[in-house]
Amino acid sequence: MAVDPISGKTLPETTKAGAQSGSTSASNPSAALDKDGFLKLFVAQLQHQDPSSPMDTNDSMQQMSSFSMVEQITNMASTNTKIAASLNTSSAVGLIGRTVTYMDSNDQLHSGNVEKVATSKDGVSTITVAGLAGVDPSTIIEVA
Repeated sequence: MAVDPISGKTLPETTKAGAQSGSTSASNPSAALDKDGFLKLFVAQLQHQDPSSPMDTNDSMQQMSSFSMVEQITNMASTNTKIAASLNTSSAVGLIGRTVTYMDSNDQLHSGNVEKVATSKDGVSTITVAGLAGVDPSTIIEVA
């Protein structure tokens, strides 16, 4: 009797030639295992290990330390994204009252005075130049 290590459900036995008994396959469209999925898989490994040959302690410690490292890197990347958004907003605010030249989507140059900065929910800043809102600060090529 095979058991799905993630859901814990009993799977039908396969005894056809070439098939491995107890093997399972899970489909994940993004092919990524998040931290909750990793913990479920790790707990399932511990619950369903063979008592006559348990998992090596070093292997389990290595898996947990790898998980901890990946989680910390993920948290750091999230924090860095927030810091970058904050720095972009601060830089845009520093342009208020300054004359800038920027390139629009048609590769045309425009100049004008920066009047205000708007920040969306996801932290993306846009500026208003000479009454035209929604100018991307990264398109600025000159500040006077």
